[in-house]
Amino acid sequence: MQTVKYAYWEEDGAWLGYLQDFPDYWTQGETLDTLKEHLRDLYADLSGGRLPAIRKVDDLVVS
Repeated sequence: MQTVKYAYWEEDGAWLGYLQDFPDYWTQGETLDTLKEHLRDLYADLSGGRLPAIRKVDDLVVS
């Protein structure tokens, strides 16, 4: 089992969130559990090569 970090918040009665590595791709749910289901689906789409031109965030080591 893999762990993926995500950010989430409640706004106007809905739960919004995105995967930390893919901050351009948001999803929402009526409950926190529904949001988590949608984030899992989103992760499968983004990491499975199903969508073209995916933007991702990573760390850069500089001296």
